[in-house]
Amino acid sequence: MTTRTSSQTFTRTEARYLASKVVADLYQCSRLYERPAADVIPDYEAELVEHLVHGYVSEYEFGFERDGKRIVSWRYEVKDGDLVGGSDDHPGRVFARADTAGASHYNLLTYSWKWSALSTDEQQAFESTLPFNRSEGSLPNDGNGYWTADKTYTRGGVAIERRTFRPL
Repeated sequence: MTTRTSSQTFTRTEARYLASKVVADLYQCSRLYERPAADVIPDYEAELVEHLVHGYVSEYEFGFERDGKRIVSWRYEVKDGDLVGGSDDHPGRVFARADTAGASHYNLLTYSWKWSALSTDEQQAFESTLPFNRSEGSLPNDGNGYWTADKTYTRGGVAIERRTFRPL
């Protein structure tokens, strides 16, 4: 009988790689829908890298909402890559035909259990290293559309599954 054990440390390089996939989608969203502004995307990237490195993010979502309902959005769920399997997809193929006139852009991050285990002082110290401070918010409800799982990004034992909310 053979027993196999493995130990893997998730590195900053791997976090940058995964964040680059999400950021590519953000840039494509910016080109298609003119939001978020391209000059703020590097700050989103820096923030996401740090959260990934430390394991402080469980979900990351951006998109457009009107009257508290999603119009189009992209949700990224951070998971154990060994449990997810599959290939490492290319970013992109962002849904391009949503009517975002009069809509608000949003970008929300859901913290992981590791974040919750930190003291308030530890959380504040970490946040002081980030390019901006997030305020609390809540995700909009689903609008007239549906969710589809369309991409998986993997590296270093971590997977990020992308789901897209698309209008009907």
